[in-house]
Parts: sequence; C-alpha cells; structure tokens
Amino acid sequence: MLDSVKIARRQSEIRQALAGLAGKESPTEDEVRTMDEMDAEYRQNETRYRAALVAEDEERRDAKGELETRGGREWSELVAAFELRQVALALAEGREIDGRTAEVVTELRSQGGYRGVPVPWLALEARAGETIAGGTPDPVTTRPIIDRLFPDLAAGRMGAQMIAIESGSTEWPVVTSSVAAGWADGELADVAGPTTFATTDRALKPEQNLGVQMKISRKALKQSGAALEAAVRRDMNSAMGVALDRAIFLGTGANGQPLGVVAGAATYGITATDAGASASWAAFRARVTAFMVANAAGSPSAVRALIRPELWDFLDGAYIDTGTGVTEWDRLTRSVPPGNIAMSSNALAAPTGSPLACSALLSTAAGGVAPIFVGAWGAVDVIRDPFADAASGGLRITALATADVTVARPAQLEVLTGLELA
Repeated sequence: MLDSVKIARRQSEIRQALAGLAGKESPTEDEVRTMDEMDAEYRQNETRYRAALVAEDEERRDAKGELETRGGREWSELVAAFELRQVALALAEGREIDGRTAEVVTELRSQGGYRGVPVPWLALEARAGETIAGGTPDPVTTRPIIDRLFPDLAAGRMGAQMIAIESGSTEWPVVTSSVAAGWADGELADVAGPTTFATTDRALKPEQNLGVQMKISRKALKQSGAALEAAVRRDMNSAMGVALDRAIFLGTGANGQPLGVVAGAATYGITATDAGASASWAAFRARVTAFMVANAAGSPSAVRALIRPELWDFLDGAYIDTGTGVTEWDRLTRSVPPGNIAMSSNALAAPTGSPLACSALLSTAAGGVAPIFVGAWGAVDVIRDPFADAASGGLRITALATADVTVARPAQLEVLTGLELA
C-alpha cells in the first residue's frame, strides 16, 4: 500500500476520534491530553502526506514507460515460449496443447476466426540453443526481427512496416498537399493562402491469401521434439518469407497476388527513371539528390537502396582509376551506408536485354512514415489434411496467411531502371 494512502487513512481515524472527544462538555485530563497528542500527530501527518505525494509522483513518472510497454513485453515472452511441435502433434495425434503455447492460441482465437491452429508470426523466428537430430544442419541464429517482418526480407531492410490487422480493411490518410507559408506584402496585406490541406487514403484489404503446404513424415513426428520444432519453423519461415518478399516488390496484382512496389510503380505513382547507361554512382547520386530536393531525405545516409547481386558485382569491378583502386561501389558506399543497401535476387527481376541491364529501388522514411506498408491479418492459420498422407502415417498441413501491400507516399520511393552491366 502506498504511504500516502496509509497516512490518509490515519488522518481519517484521528478526525473521527477528535470529533468524539470534542463533543464532550467536560473532558477528563486524560482526554484533553489525548486530544493534544492527536492534534500534534495530525499536523505532523499533513507534512508527511505532502512529502509522500511528491515521492510517489516521481516514482510514477519513472515507471510510466515500463507500465506502457509491459503488455507488449509479456506477449513477446509468451510467444518466445511458443512450441510449434505442440501444434504439429495436436494436428497429427490430437494431443492437447498446454502451457504458454495454449495461452497464445487461446488469445489469438479470441481475436479472430481460424479453421486450424493459429500460429503467431513471431513464432516463425529461428531460435538459438535448439537440439537437432543427427545429420541435420544446425539452424542459423536469426537476428532480431523488424516490426514482426522476417529479418532477412529485403522489405524489412528497405524500411517496410508490417501492420497487424484483426479484421476488415484498414486505411491510412497520408498528407499529399503542399501547404506553404508566405510573407505579407505590406502593412495591410494578407499573408499567403489559403492552401488546401489534402490527404489520400492508402488502403490495405484482405483479398490476397498466401499459403504453404508442408509434409511431415512419421519418422519426423517420432524424433526428438526440438528437432521437429526447428525443422517446421525453418521450413515455414523460408517458404513464406521468400514468397512474401517477392510479392511486396514484384507482385503482379493479378492471380491472387498483391500489387508489388516495383511492378506497380506506375499505379502507385512512383517515379521511374531510366538510367540508360552503364551503372555508376553518378546514376544513384542524381536520384538521391532528387530525394533531398523534394525534402524526402535530409542526407544521402537517409536513403536505402535495393539492388541485384549482379549490380554489386559490376560496380565493385568498375574502377574509377586503376592507379587508386577506387571503384564505383566505393563511391556509392561513401555516401549511402552499406547497412542501408540490401541485395536480393528474389525481390528484383533478373537482368535482361543486350547489354544486360537491371533495376534498383531507392526508399526513405520521411517524417517517421515508412515508405511501404505490409498488412497481415491475424496469425498464420495452420490446418491439417488428415487424408493426403494417411497411408504412410505422415502429416500434411497447410499454413495460410492473408497479407496486402500498399505505398504510403510515392515521393518516398523511386525506381531506377536501365542500369547496364557492361
């Protein structure tokens, strides 16, 4: 109990006692002495009460951040103990899910409908310290995830933000107008304006479903639990990560796919510039300059770049002067930090044409707004097929996820095409 509350209760008791004694017409000496003692204690408690309030107010301010984030930390701790092998065994043998895994499943079911067992996206992160069956390569320890997006995805490294949506469509009003200030031309003149404040809604809709089918043999089900845990998580992570990453950038918008950022640049209103020459730092520098002129970036270090491995190979071998050994890649990384450059052969199309040419994507986070939004509805729904592998005693499961992609502000993205590799 807080000290201020204890003191307040004591003050109330003193007031009640004093009220009873003060009502007597002829109090005894003991009663008079008691009133004097209570009066002195009451005055002393007033000082203690004010001091307690000051101290507790400081404690509340110090603990405010912890209280605000405690819910998120508790959920992360629960998900960290989530066991995918319990899901597999529940689907294969009907075994009851227990412990923290059951708590997570119950919480997810309360927030959305699932035909199978819901698996949180965080549970697909590979973990360290797992025992692996003999002959199976050890899993690589995965870095901390970015906004619940798979850490190795190019989308995460390009600043995409993954949004968790329970149900329905979600829209983000993004400011698209250009409000400007102006000086009054004279003592009685009006200032500039008025300028219309306009916004554009960027919608995420649950119209695209991503799925992966996994076949778990009877032998795998009978192996040690941690081996099955790692295998299921690793395979599901890889399959869904590759498909999601490719769709974010190269999705056609047809055949059940979302419209990707690069493939749908014209639809999103993203500027596409044709370099039409050998790839060089000069081509990137011109587009970085355009970002800064448009106030979408404050410096080259605020820009992120997505490139093909073949482009890195060409730039790193294109010497400015053979005597100095400086390459185009060296010039690029002097202004754009290497940590801001993501290389992927999955998120960008392979070089084509003669000479071979490829594309690159530049992005920046302006005003704290991510350039790309990736919406995920609920958790991954894991459903069992009891008939497909019944003859061999295996388990066939399907993992379904609903996701969509949209662009916040086209000015935060730019596609650079025609980067020739010769």
